Amino acid sequence: MEPAIATPPPYSANSVSIEAIQVRGGNDGYREEAGKDDEKSRGGGWKTAMILLANQALATLAFFGVGVNLVLFLTRVLGQDSAEAANNVSKWTGTVYIFSLIGAFLSDSYWGRYLTCTIFQIIFVLGLGLLSFTSWRFLIRPAGCGDVETKCREPTSVGAGIFYLSIYLVAFGYGGHQPTLATFGADQFDQKSIKQNNSREAFFCYFYFALNVGSLFSNTILVYYEDTGMWTMGFMVSLASAVIALLSFFSGYKKYRYVKPCGNPVIRVVQVFVATAKKWKIDPPKEDQLYEVDGPESAIKGSRKILHSNDFRFMDKAATITEKDEKDTKNHWRLCTVTQVEEAKCVLRMLPVWLCTIIYSVVFTQMASLFVEQGDVMNTKVGNFHLPAASMSVFDICSVLLCTLIYRQILVPLAGRLSGNPKGLTELQRMGIGLIIGMLSMVAAGATEIERLRQVKPGEKASSLTVFCQIPQYVLVGASEVFMYVGQLEFFNGQAPDGIKSFGSSLCMASISLGNYVSSMLVYMVTGITARDQNPGWIPNNLNVGHMDRFFFLLAVLTALDFVLYLFCARWYKGINLDQEEEDAMISKV
Repeated sequence: MEPAIATPPPYSANSVSIEAIQVRGGNDGYREEAGKDDEKSRGGGWKTAMILLANQALATLAFFGVGVNLVLFLTRVLGQDSAEAANNVSKWTGTVYIFSLIGAFLSDSYWGRYLTCTIFQIIFVLGLGLLSFTSWRFLIRPAGCGDVETKCREPTSVGAGIFYLSIYLVAFGYGGHQPTLATFGADQFDQKSIKQNNSREAFFCYFYFALNVGSLFSNTILVYYEDTGMWTMGFMVSLASAVIALLSFFSGYKKYRYVKPCGNPVIRVVQVFVATAKKWKIDPPKEDQLYEVDGPESAIKGSRKILHSNDFRFMDKAATITEKDEKDTKNHWRLCTVTQVEEAKCVLRMLPVWLCTIIYSVVFTQMASLFVEQGDVMNTKVGNFHLPAASMSVFDICSVLLCTLIYRQILVPLAGRLSGNPKGLTELQRMGIGLIIGMLSMVAAGATEIERLRQVKPGEKASSLTVFCQIPQYVLVGASEVFMYVGQLEFFNGQAPDGIKSFGSSLCMASISLGNYVSSMLVYMVTGITARDQNPGWIPNNLNVGHMDRFFFLLAVLTALDFVLYLFCARWYKGINLDQEEEDAMISKV
């Protein structure tokens, strides 16, 4: 057993340590110093945040201009059958959200927020440009094909290859751009100021609002033109929107507030576990005897100090100083600072909460799948006009927009006065409310399906029940998004240490990605269990002989059970604890 040193000597920063957090405004090369609280001199604030919100709306418009009708493009233009097209869209959608983790890693580790957003937006524009070109040059043959009536010629291997390259460039660009843009927007507000910190929390709410503003246009006007065969025009509109988004992003270059990257967080976390394993037989000393660099600066470049916590005490072995460590304090595979250990602890503490959000994402993904299939076998006629079942998602978008305004303007002030918390409700409370509303949306969907089956006439595909009976379930999903996804953005970004902020933001998108995969797995399992012998199962091809209502109720039960588990995780969770001396300095700058 290696003996531990009782009192740590004043070691200098090791090779992980480079500098404390540096924030600069583009105009004057600002470096954050005590006493400087003139917002104009350091850049950032709502002016630059508004540029980023506009960028988000335009980029989302461009992305959903491709994604919302992609399954129809694959079936009508590329000639794929429904199952193959649905499978390709699922893989493409999952890839988008997986790429968000890559963008977050590069942003936190090496490139910084601005450069990461710039590179991925350029990739996004290139993908849309290539998609528009290949659609016009290779795929839309004859001109105007791809609507309900006119079939396109079989695509060439070159055309199909360029098409897939283009849409995956779109996925790569948009996926890597999203979490970094959210974090870059939060960077525009100084957490050292109470006023700006409140604005930072409001930013995440408006960020999700901007996302839905962009998707509203795509899900209404753009979808209509693409559905009538004007595919190239639709892709060109998406390209123009992405180009405008990129140019608007460049316009704020000299006004943004920048935070430098903090180095590779994966290596830092691995170092903690390796150092812990090497000192497994050592009992960690008291808190004040653990290794930390002197002074107000953290040993991790660009990150504030994090105070010691009593969770996962075994990991404190990594910050325990032995006689061997005295000879080589720069070996981070044996000796880590308290801040580095706490960074790893923060990741472990967030994971249970994050896992509880995946079931909600399963609920959320039903809008793009079973809700549409359900609407397709309902009465979709409004007079002589046929309403596409997928267009019902407009009610979800409108619900998000309305609930966001109600939440920010009414619920937050009211809850703040009742609870004494200026934020109204904590992020964890909002996520819990989102789970409950999501559960209610599945109950509403199940009730709609029961009524739909009652009004099915023998020999007819569609029920006589109007598709507008789906409005409650769409509205409830939209309301739940405001609480769950906005709460997630604020929670994971706020609780993530400075060195992994973009990673925190990407967890929300990763939850959606896993939700897609879990939903597919559940459908596969339920179909395999219920469709036996002569029984058609809960979700057969002919929904009129199935029981999709039971699947919705199953999701409601799973969400209720997940909510109970979430309550335990939320009560167990302890927030990040930054250095109080630095926090006092922050408050003095308000």
